[in-house]
Amino acid sequence: MLDKTYDPKHIEHHWYRIWEERGYFAPAPEPRPGRGVYCIMIPPPNVTGSLHMGHAFQDTIMDALIRYHRMLGDRTLWQAGTDHAGIATQMVVERLIEAEGKNRHNYGREAFVNRVLAWKAESGGTITRQLRRLGTSLDWETERFTLDEGLSAAVQEVFIRLYEEGLIYRGKRLVNWDPVLHTAVSDLEVLSEEEQGFMWDICYPLVQPGAADPPYLVVSTTRPETLLGDCAVAVNPEDERYRHLIGAFVELPLTRRRIPIIADEYADPEFGTGCVKITPAHDFNDHQVWLRHRDEKAIAEQPHGGLINILTPDACIRANALEEGELIPRAYVGLDRYTARQRIIEDLKAQGLLAAVREHRLQQPRGDRSGAVIEPYLTDQWFVRIGPLAEPAIHAVEEGHIRFVPDNWKHTYFEWMRNIQDWCISRQIWWGHRIPAWYDAQGNVYVGRSEQEIRAKHGFGPELVLTQDPDVLDTWFSSALWPFSTLGWPEQTERLKTFYPTSVLVTGFDIIFFWVARMIMMGLKFMGDVPFREVYIHGLVRDQNGDKMSKSKGNILDPLDLIDGIDLGSLVAKRTTGLMQPHLAERIERDTRRDFPNGIPAFGTDALRMTFASLASTGRDIKFDLGRIEGYRNFCNKLWNAARYVLMNTEGQDCGLGSGPIELSAADRWIWSELQRTIRSVTEAIESYRFDLAAQSLYEFTWDQFCDWYLELSKPVLNDPAVSAAAKRGTRRTLVQTLETLLRLLHPIMPFITEEIWQKVRHLAGVEGESIMLAPYPVDDAAAVDAGATAEIDWVKQCILGIRRIKGEMNIAPGKPLPVLIANASDQDCQWLATARLYLDFLARTESITLLDDESQAPESAIALVGAMKILIPMAGLIDKSAELKRLDKEIARLSDEIARLEIKLANPEFVAKAKPEVVAKEQVKIAERRSALAELEAQHERMVKL
Repeated sequence: MLDKTYDPKHIEHHWYRIWEERGYFAPAPEPRPGRGVYCIMIPPPNVTGSLHMGHAFQDTIMDALIRYHRMLGDRTLWQAGTDHAGIATQMVVERLIEAEGKNRHNYGREAFVNRVLAWKAESGGTITRQLRRLGTSLDWETERFTLDEGLSAAVQEVFIRLYEEGLIYRGKRLVNWDPVLHTAVSDLEVLSEEEQGFMWDICYPLVQPGAADPPYLVVSTTRPETLLGDCAVAVNPEDERYRHLIGAFVELPLTRRRIPIIADEYADPEFGTGCVKITPAHDFNDHQVWLRHRDEKAIAEQPHGGLINILTPDACIRANALEEGELIPRAYVGLDRYTARQRIIEDLKAQGLLAAVREHRLQQPRGDRSGAVIEPYLTDQWFVRIGPLAEPAIHAVEEGHIRFVPDNWKHTYFEWMRNIQDWCISRQIWWGHRIPAWYDAQGNVYVGRSEQEIRAKHGFGPELVLTQDPDVLDTWFSSALWPFSTLGWPEQTERLKTFYPTSVLVTGFDIIFFWVARMIMMGLKFMGDVPFREVYIHGLVRDQNGDKMSKSKGNILDPLDLIDGIDLGSLVAKRTTGLMQPHLAERIERDTRRDFPNGIPAFGTDALRMTFASLASTGRDIKFDLGRIEGYRNFCNKLWNAARYVLMNTEGQDCGLGSGPIELSAADRWIWSELQRTIRSVTEAIESYRFDLAAQSLYEFTWDQFCDWYLELSKPVLNDPAVSAAAKRGTRRTLVQTLETLLRLLHPIMPFITEEIWQKVRHLAGVEGESIMLAPYPVDDAAAVDAGATAEIDWVKQCILGIRRIKGEMNIAPGKPLPVLIANASDQDCQWLATARLYLDFLARTESITLLDDESQAPESAIALVGAMKILIPMAGLIDKSAELKRLDKEIARLSDEIARLEIKLANPEFVAKAKPEVVAKEQVKIAERRSALAELEAQHERMVKL
């Protein structure tokens, strides 16, 4: 028997331990007959990470798919693993050693990397432990790590092959540079937020202006320090104000250099003065302008061809000494960029070259790890020549080899892929896959698997000094190989042959380019096939107001706090720890105490998972509301209590599994019929990634049909001694079989509570098996759909609800037995009435039921309509006339509104043209019934008024 109270924490820890110990998460040796292979690769979470709402949502969806396909009989693999997260992990460990008064250079490279490995072994498994708490059925036995030996070999092999084909090269290019971390970073690691800044209007004096020319051009900039690296001023070729000046020169303020005025459409005549300074080594857009004009004589003959890097790696002004003099004035050399900015502004003002200063809102790029303002920086880096890899990846989606869900995301993919730039893959840190390249004293580069291989290949003796490149590869490089490197590539393993291509990738829209596209490119290049057949793109989890969750806003929810609960003090401490600004911590503490005066109760994993499923529509954003998870905790309680009722009425009883006769009531046949419809709708929803529709169908069947109606309809059958033993056996069998099937239907989304109950009920339903997760997923039986039983029970429900409504509105005690008169009953009504009397007496508390031949014989009564049939409850001594008139007014208004909506619907040409004929016919029948019912109620109202 189940415990009286549902305790999620106890059953969740218990069952997960059993599942993992027994190896249930590993792929089956073979699929069931008629089934195939199903595989999902987890987007590898950072080894530094902890479970957040985005992880929990995404992993719930993946686990539901995996459990569903495992139950279908597919040979199912959910590949587990974590990402080494180069910059993030290095920063964590650097902070630890900084607390010891040291830095990584005190350790040296090898010792520092060993320190990071030691940290990973001790603390790096937090998120995998948390994933277990979420109930994820990942194959932990084959868990991979992007820096483990096998994956490192795959990364090295891909680098070498691409290099030998000319698809990897080293070059001087602009990158996002973090001046605190001293490394290039990807676009994904750059956070651009609007900040308050300034716009400076600077005068660039014209060299030899004509009589009608202004003495200078005014150029606006938010970064005046970068003028030290200007190579030109651009104007739009169609701008009449400046067209005659194209080819002329201006003097670059403070430097005495001459730079040309060039024509380029990048200059917008409508923005500012229409003149744009071009600083190709410190602005991505300017760099593109420079590429278009670099061969023009006035630019090509400039020092460094006009490509002047003014910054050191830590964003100070660097010296650029030339034989003919200093390119950058000595007064600024060595200054921090912002100190240099102030000095330059002061000098411009002193020389009368600062025309104006005004406040300006700008998008400021900051490193997501360091918080430092990112600089476009000209430096030597390793790049992937991406064009040849992108073309087949575009075709793969165009030709349907990969399908995006929702479909519109393919347009985002195409937009990125058709405008793709070469990929900077080198990072100036120590933690990661070291680039397999060595240099001699002359700077010649040699790429190979080891220094020994390179020496042997080129015949180098020990006297030649070779130095390995100090850089490591971008984390996204190893992640791009994830679908095949985790399966053993470059070795042709059995796992690789079995599970590649994988079935679906589940991920967020924000990394379609950074990860999804790169996996497609690498999969096609090295495996000759796409890495997955479908890409399910989910939205971002936001708070109930639609705001992005962030620590500074204080609206972050920890999924583990929702599962296990957290008291107010601990919640406040968690939300405010690490906030540097006291006023921010105070506000967040105040808001937390207001919103969660008693902390967060323990909702359990199943309630959280069901909540996530209910939110997983095809929309972009997911608004998470605590009210919804509370509702699904109540749903868990409802299911638990329903199971207790079933067990109390079936354990030790004859449940119809033997040879005794079975008699199935209309209610038995109805609930089994409704279950088949639910199985079909849930299956269709999961297959189309509409987990919200699956959750809705499961909720409605469980709560409304099974618990609220069928269990109630079963009570008079089981408790009335006059009911035959065959009928009792039929109801008991229906109870256990419906519950057992429902549990299997619910299991992919709610694994723990379903396992606990299933273990108690399966033997009563005649089902064998060790675990529900290995049991077959329900398949609907179209032959079991009983339209007659559905119509009969719908009629019974209407009768019961009609009587209950009259009692409620007339303030009559629900348990008070009442005499009921029936008028205008059809032959079908009479037939159903004869078999439904047991239900009506028990659930509607009818004292007697009398069929009237002539309605005019009836006393004044309250009326409820069931189709054309009338249920009359005599008013004498029971009903208040004014209350009954109010009830009739309310019912008439309701029916009038419904008729109006149906009229609008049927008058809509689009609906009539597009809907199936049977759907239109059904709506026409419905409106005719509503009009007839309205006429009856209006007549009843008129009679009541005359009393």
